[in-house]
Amino acid sequence: MMRGAIVDGDLKDRWISIESAAEYLDVKVVTIRDWIKKDTGIPAHKIGKQWKFKLSELDEWVKSGKSAIE
Repeated sequence: MMRGAIVDGDLKDRWISIESAAEYLDVKVVTIRDWIKKDTGIPAHKIGKQWKFKLSELDEWVKSGKSAIE
């Protein structure tokens, strides 16, 4: 599990699944899918049939304030 883990630079640059991204952000997978569908700017990359994420990009997205739902 990622929650509470210390994340080093190498881990922040690897691709993670939508399930891991949801766990990292402490939301449900369906919420991530909704954010993608609503074009909220979440940094999601379609690789084949799967959505992939980088922790560093998720962190920047949250820090930018773009993750705030109005």
